[in-house]
Amino acid sequence: MTLVFVALFGLAWGSFLNVVIFRLPRGLNLIRPPSACPACGARVKPYDNIPVAAFLWLGGKCRRCRAPIGWHYPVVELLTALAFLILARKFGLGLSFAAAALFASALIALGFIDAFHRLLPDAITFPGFGLGLAYAFLRRDGIDIVQSLLGAAVGAGFLLIIYGGYWLLRKKEGLGLGDVTMMLMIGSFLGWLQALLVIVLASLAGTVVGLSLLKLKKAGLQSALPYGTFLAPAAFIALVWGDALLRAYLSLFGRQ
Repeated sequence: MTLVFVALFGLAWGSFLNVVIFRLPRGLNLIRPPSACPACGARVKPYDNIPVAAFLWLGGKCRRCRAPIGWHYPVVELLTALAFLILARKFGLGLSFAAAALFASALIALGFIDAFHRLLPDAITFPGFGLGLAYAFLRRDGIDIVQSLLGAAVGAGFLLIIYGGYWLLRKKEGLGLGDVTMMLMIGSFLGWLQALLVIVLASLAGTVVGLSLLKLKKAGLQSALPYGTFLAPAAFIALVWGDALLRAYLSLFGRQ
């Protein structure tokens, strides 16, 4: 029953994240006005705002004008519920779960916003960085305030060096500064070693996707990919399975 409650809460919270993903990049209020169809402006009825289920019974279309509802709405809701279930199994219900759930929520919102808008809002990354530092005073897993600050410095600093080097060589941005501030947040939660793991995982995933798009001729050599969209799942993987991945890697060299 606890996991059912967590899943239902995740679905409802994912519905709120959809509001954040849609409104925050447009500078809109997150609370008012109530949700409405972007195409015709019709207010969404409460029974048409039930996570996932409403999308299914409406056939993925607005009840009034039949304009398509974005596929990402149920995906975000399901993804949030799944993330919360994974975190509940790992951490149990308590402070660690609450902090991890907020962190995962920020990752989901940032990943989708970057995919749609090529934007990583400071309104998420900087409060997330602050939350990571505050949490460091309360956690008991070896990441204290020093480790949190070091993780933020290493994660953001590594990308900042790449940003500066690319600018000097090409006179244009290879990464956005939003990626740097996102790593500031990620590093403050995960510490320096796992911050580097996140960068490696995100870079590998970005390379695979980029080469695949190039092979399919859906992107050119100069096409930019939203790096934050790769940082987000990489950071979640590091949060949940990072220690196991690092142990497996070190075991290849006979180290534990």
